[in-house]
Amino acid sequence: MSRYQASEIEAKWQKAWDEAGVFTATRSADKPKYYVLEMFPYPSGRIHMGHVRNYTMGDVIARYKLSTGHNVLHPMGWDAFGMPAENAAMATGGHPKTWTYNNIAEMRGQMKPLGLSIDWSREFATCDPEYYGQQQALFLDMLDAGLVYRKNAVVNWDPVDMTVLANEQVENGRGWRSGALVERRELTQWFFKISEYSEELLSALDTLDNWPAKVKTMQANWIGKSRGLQFAFSTVDAPEEFDRIEVYTTRPDTLMGASFLGISPDHPLAKALEKDNPEIAAFCEDCRRMGTSEEELEKAEKKGFNTGLRVRHPFDTAWELPIYIANFILMDYGTGAIFGCPAHDQRDFEFATKYGLTINPVFVPATVDADGADEYFHSEESAYVPQKSEAVRFVRGYAGDEVQTGEAAIDAAIAFCEGQGVGQGVTKFRLRDWGLSRQRYWGCPIPVVHCDSCGVVPEKKENLPVLLPDDVSFDVPGNPLDRHATWRDCSCPTCGAAAKRETDTMDTFVDSSWYFARFTAPRATTPTDAADAEYWMNVDQYIGGIEHAILHLLYSRFFARAMQITGHLPEKSKEPFNALFTQGMVTHAIYKAEDPSNGRPVYFYPEQVDLRDGKAFCKETGHELEIVPSAKMSKSKNNVVDPLAIIASYGADTARWFMLSDSPPERDVEWTASGAEATFKHLSRVWRLAAEAAEDTSGANDQDEALLREMHKAIHDVTAGIDSFGFNASIAKLYGFTNTLAKSKAGGEAKRQAARTLAQLMSPMTPHLAEEIWALLGGEGLIAHAAWPVAEAAMLVEDTVTLPIQINGKRRGELSVPKDLAKEEVEKLVLAHEAVVKALDGAAPKKLIVVPGRIVNVVV
Repeated sequence: MSRYQASEIEAKWQKAWDEAGVFTATRSADKPKYYVLEMFPYPSGRIHMGHVRNYTMGDVIARYKLSTGHNVLHPMGWDAFGMPAENAAMATGGHPKTWTYNNIAEMRGQMKPLGLSIDWSREFATCDPEYYGQQQALFLDMLDAGLVYRKNAVVNWDPVDMTVLANEQVENGRGWRSGALVERRELTQWFFKISEYSEELLSALDTLDNWPAKVKTMQANWIGKSRGLQFAFSTVDAPEEFDRIEVYTTRPDTLMGASFLGISPDHPLAKALEKDNPEIAAFCEDCRRMGTSEEELEKAEKKGFNTGLRVRHPFDTAWELPIYIANFILMDYGTGAIFGCPAHDQRDFEFATKYGLTINPVFVPATVDADGADEYFHSEESAYVPQKSEAVRFVRGYAGDEVQTGEAAIDAAIAFCEGQGVGQGVTKFRLRDWGLSRQRYWGCPIPVVHCDSCGVVPEKKENLPVLLPDDVSFDVPGNPLDRHATWRDCSCPTCGAAAKRETDTMDTFVDSSWYFARFTAPRATTPTDAADAEYWMNVDQYIGGIEHAILHLLYSRFFARAMQITGHLPEKSKEPFNALFTQGMVTHAIYKAEDPSNGRPVYFYPEQVDLRDGKAFCKETGHELEIVPSAKMSKSKNNVVDPLAIIASYGADTARWFMLSDSPPERDVEWTASGAEATFKHLSRVWRLAAEAAEDTSGANDQDEALLREMHKAIHDVTAGIDSFGFNASIAKLYGFTNTLAKSKAGGEAKRQAARTLAQLMSPMTPHLAEEIWALLGGEGLIAHAAWPVAEAAMLVEDTVTLPIQINGKRRGELSVPKDLAKEEVEKLVLAHEAVVKALDGAAPKKLIVVPGRIVNVVV
């Protein structure tokens, strides 16, 4: 019997699968289809253990569905455009295309040894002209359908990378790549009209039964539906064109607590004032250096500039409020103006406290003595202030004597204001239109031309793709396309006059918002093929990280609708992902020490560390290191594990099994060297048991049925685990069945049947070992083609039952009896049991209680 040689058998079976075309997907009317997809990777050049976990999960589902008779589509591609490639080109003097395709080749070579059941014939990268050319065609169709438009907008501008950044790319006020302080600029940008679908995108979440609740909640919060009041303050001594300032508020019940009006630095009034006031201009410019994300504005110090102008309160024209330009107000949400109620809003309170503004409480908590309350309170669930308050006359006006709180008070306030002719109730959404323009080279060119005579002109489809030029340089900051005259300068597709190409490229979120549809027909000469899209869509199971729960999924849902509207997807695909699973991260302990020269932490790779008695020591110096347990794998902390090193040492099946076995797939899993070694030992044990079964010549005996019953239980439980994404539960059952097989005294043929079934049940997790065992035990063809075993219902029914025996309340033994044995016969067997005989010592029991099928209690 040879030892388990992972390196030999894994290469052999991967070759066999390729030669047999096992995973090549083609349309078939004879089988139900199943489309499983993991979020495709960015080609950074190295795979990591997170990739191993993500793609192994998808592979388990794909292999399982293949064995249950489905026609499986399981493709792979590369999310290949973006700033990292440009940064690498600038750092090395190379080209983004070279860097990207070299990394793709490297990562493909690293992924294939994992034995993934991928149809590599469908592979593409989003930087392939064949892909982005069809993306340009999609853009033109969406432009024609009114789903794309161009307007001036305030954006995050990175002055070093010289490009627009999404809010999510601004970290602590700095560009995520360059680290430069981000500025707010107004630029002409292209936008997708995603906000027009806010209500549909929100309500459709209720139909996504197989999505995690937390993801649907995150999307709902991002879309941000709110009911509020839109009204206007009249101004005092403001320029004539600003006699009214529109405000939208979700808390009209706090109107009587107003103490100031705040406007965005980009509000038309602020822009008008800064033209003639250098101080206001300087303040607004300072504000524009901040990012535009809500999180950043929330964390930033609240700053304001008193314009000297005032507005009148809508319920009392003698009550005037100062107008401040405030750094925490965005122009693209609501109206770009708010009224501040510092008694009931933390942000407004900080602002009012800083600038000495009044704080007018409208509510006090119900638990507080209202007569003695003179402080502000931040309470959503509150009663009203006493009658002596000016606010109460307003509150009583719409609430009467009944105390109202929360939504009821807001609804009543809207109704009251509408009745008084002060504004009207409106529903708004937080979701803004999607700005897709990026001022960079390595992205999909926007296929339009700017003509002095014709304006913005779409490129003709027969001229697609608009190819990126290869002869570009990155020796100066900015977009090389702006400087590339022979590419930029062109003829107008309409009139033929001299024109210029659009030099902005598309946000890389566009690339990943429809790739799942392209996989259904990756070589089609249109974005999709109608027959293939109808057959393969939707994605039955989508798998990826929770970090993509909002934007990627939301944009993909919008794009699916846009593609349906423009005729590229069927009606059923407006929601493209039938089921979604978000896996946890892979973690590893961090090993670090303090650098005595500067006090900074020094991090050590796992291979540089000796572990003894729960402590870590540097191999080179022997000094003890600090251990930070279960941290996310990070190159900056040196706590990464190279999957290729694991495969070289233990084989791909070991890495796959460990990634699935250690914890539920939605939770984080900690990679440990000891865990990997234990996994390898277990797989070696399975191989030995299979080899022993192959050589066992013993005949059938009375132990065969017991082993086969356990086999059918394993089939049932492992299947249930895979169906519910409980891979760790399935593996726990496989451990148990392996132990049963090891201890069994059954005959050789029963053992071989059990071992073949064990191999089949393990095949989605450890496909190479499973194929080797299948071949060793005489399985027909490839196990990848074999039908999934089915548990026989009769074999799941127990003929016997084990009854615990308690004597005076303590368990002292157990008794196995036929399931339908009469109670009187059970009592006889209990009284003859060794433990009971010893306890009674010749006396009769005081009580003997038999709970059929459950337990026996003996009182002596």
